[in-house]
Amino acid sequence: MGAREDPGLDRDLADLPSDLRWREWMRRIEAVLFASATPVARDDLAKVVGQGVSVDLLIEDLRIDLEGRSFEIARVAGSWMLRTRPAYAPAIRAAADPGGQALNLSEFDMAVLAAIAFHQPISRDGLKEIFGTEVSRDLIGRLAGQNLIATGPREPRRGAPYTFVTTETFLVAFGIESLRDLPDMEQLTDAGLLHSMIASESQA
Repeated sequence: MGAREDPGLDRDLADLPSDLRWREWMRRIEAVLFASATPVARDDLAKVVGQGVSVDLLIEDLRIDLEGRSFEIARVAGSWMLRTRPAYAPAIRAAADPGGQALNLSEFDMAVLAAIAFHQPISRDGLKEIFGTEVSRDLIGRLAGQNLIATGPREPRRGAPYTFVTTETFLVAFGIESLRDLPDMEQLTDAGLLHSMIASESQA
């Protein structure tokens, strides 16, 4: 989040009993996460609690405190954010995407994005081998325009074509901490991505 530390903020809360002090630190972290549209790093969260206090333990207690609520704390790209629990995704979609937060991507766009995520770094030729059809520069441009992908290293062959890799924005958009947390095939099927990829290949 990159906010400057407020010199007027009482971080230590020495006048409060220990249990109230801990709860107030939890609420501060909750407020910071709630106010931020992007994941917040540990160093930024440490600016609102006492010196030497474990941010990890505060977050763990806050995670427990939020059980049964419609939102949760998630660790994403090495930082933390508040996000709606997956079970409430249909309700959010039914509300016509409040705030315009949905990714403006077609099923084939999503299928290509999934292929890049699983096979990165991968070139357009590599994507063609997967789908059996050319993946247009316009499609690549749409994914890059939303900062979901970026150019990776050039392939070590004639012409040295660019490859593509996913970005930190991709991790944030799908609520995962790292590429190690990518879903397995069963989860892709449940999300409709695998069906999209198969359908795209069969239409080629």
